[in-house]
Amino acid sequence: MSSKEKNSVTILTESQLSSRAFKDEAYEFYKELRKSQPLYPLSLGALGKGWLISRYDDAIHLLKNEKLKKNYENVFTAKEKRPALLKNEESLTKHMLNSDPPDHNRLRTLVQKAFTHRMILQLEDKIQHIADSLLDKVQPNKFMNLVDDYAFPLPIIVISEMLGIPLEDRQKFRVWSQAIIDFSDAPERLQENDHLLGEFVEYLESLVRKKRREPAGDLISALIQAESEGTQLSTEELYSMIMLLIVAGHETTVNLITNMTYALMCHGDQFEKLRQQPDLMNSAIEEALRFHSPVELTTIRWTAEPFILHRQEIKRKDVIIISLASANRDEKIFPNADIFDIERKNNRHIDFGHGNHFCLGAQLARLEAKIAISTLLRRCPNIQLKGEKEQMKWKGNFLMRALEELPLSF
Repeated sequence: MSSKEKNSVTILTESQLSSRAFKDEAYEFYKELRKSQPLYPLSLGALGKGWLISRYDDAIHLLKNEKLKKNYENVFTAKEKRPALLKNEESLTKHMLNSDPPDHNRLRTLVQKAFTHRMILQLEDKIQHIADSLLDKVQPNKFMNLVDDYAFPLPIIVISEMLGIPLEDRQKFRVWSQAIIDFSDAPERLQENDHLLGEFVEYLESLVRKKRREPAGDLISALIQAESEGTQLSTEELYSMIMLLIVAGHETTVNLITNMTYALMCHGDQFEKLRQQPDLMNSAIEEALRFHSPVELTTIRWTAEPFILHRQEIKRKDVIIISLASANRDEKIFPNADIFDIERKNNRHIDFGHGNHFCLGAQLARLEAKIAISTLLRRCPNIQLKGEKEQMKWKGNFLMRALEELPLSF
């Protein structure tokens, strides 16, 4: 989106937010929004009218605002209920990310014990083994595409083993995940995504049948047990929860590992500082989360009660979308916000969210990134970007900031 186009746009559409062109210029656009239009109008097709939030303080306030709901059934009456955009929508949307208290609390409680600090630390040796095994495969070639060869397989192997899912199915998850996080309402994309989600539902049905016959000590077996108790989990919630754990269990971490490596490759002084001072790794991860936020935009929140923000009435049924990427570059919160500084102090980024919906897997994502990046720098100390940084392309995607590929030589 050129400067001329930005000045002429009065309403931003879903297709613009999802475009590669927008991703390339998003940070400059957000900077202008924070100065002059912190509440920016959106047109979201079948979802209706929306608003894009760009300032940090507004983001913090709205992420905890009880007037905003994740489950649209808590906003719309039966007569107002919108028709499903996808045939398979109901089977995959009854998860905790789309729920409000008390349902949200019930669903989160069912899985949070698998993500406690103690349980995550027990995965450290397993994650280290996976990282080393992946590098063993590519190191003789002295080249790899970080996304395909390392950043994607590492977290998908981890979450697959936690859930009890066959590893040979992981490439299918990649395709299905993209269909789930693709918000396009273009008819041809909707048809394609609905077909892919239908495949995903069939896969889940088959997987659950197998787990019922042969339960094991994995997370899916535990969720099936909760479903059998009746009051804990419905069948739709079971499928939706498994879907959420598969998608959320790897998408953010793929982007974190990739985006952090890219930032280090583009900032040689910071890369060298981290190589010389590996004790800065935790701080560097937090800065990577802030600088190239893996989750660029939040999922949808519906307005249940009208309220005023920046002298504008937000009406009932309006959609609120928060740019975490913009909030994480807010100059009022982060001095020199556009500078990548792995020693940044008081780094209060919100890329894992805030409030009730703070990411359940944040500790796991941080540990996976720490092991992945530390192992990469230790085993490939001369790693460098293969090609020019201007050649790297951001994916056209609504929710995520993700590189299509990251070629590296070492």
